[in-house]
Amino acid sequence: MTSDVTRLISYYKSPLGRISRALIREQIIALSGNLSGKRVLGLGFATPYLRFALEPAERVVALMPARQGASAWPREGPSRTVLSDPLEMPLTDAAIDLTIAVHALEHVADAEELMRELWRITAPNGHLIIIVPRRRGIWAQRDVTPFGQGNPYSGGQLEKLLRDHSFVPEAWRDGLFLPPVQSSLFLRSARFFERMGRLFGPPMSGVICVRARKEAFPAIPRRKRAERYVRLPGMAPATARSSS
Repeated sequence: MTSDVTRLISYYKSPLGRISRALIREQIIALSGNLSGKRVLGLGFATPYLRFALEPAERVVALMPARQGASAWPREGPSRTVLSDPLEMPLTDAAIDLTIAVHALEHVADAEELMRELWRITAPNGHLIIIVPRRRGIWAQRDVTPFGQGNPYSGGQLEKLLRDHSFVPEAWRDGLFLPPVQSSLFLRSARFFERMGRLFGPPMSGVICVRARKEAFPAIPRRKRAERYVRLPGMAPATARSSS
């Protein structure tokens, strides 16, 4: 099931949404490194996590899937969002230095084809940051948040998908150790849950965060897509009839 943009916006305006955004954003910023002069793409519904890139990056674009819907972002200035099929992005080859994918991989119908498309648009030695729900995490088991929708991943599944499509994982991080409940008591103790959860290791986390680097040659070539034709009825020139 794909969350629509209205539900995603509503979630990120909720107390739990604001806390989860802050916790995941910390991991994304740590994985992103220096963005000075880089071209950054947010894929899926990544806009809650992209504001930190607006100033240092050369360009920031947010691509949102047609099935999900799009919303204008940022609030100030021209919108940087694009509504598109993530399997056929309107970008030239090697156009992006860093892609940040949130609420993306777990919702796409063909994950392998998405990885091929990401390899195509990523510049040589460019990077990809993916945030996905952990398969056995409590957030993936509850569908009250966007992280409980779609297809969750284990660390092994995600690493295999990346390596099979010529992305080398360089850094792993875990996030969302607090329970996914809209309780003020739990939300006030979010930092406590994060500290305690890390003592018990990754299985206690709700999401997996990974940064991967593009390798020079694709492990699997793109599938050849059938040409799309539009059939038109046969027509011959004729004089328009005049009404009598």
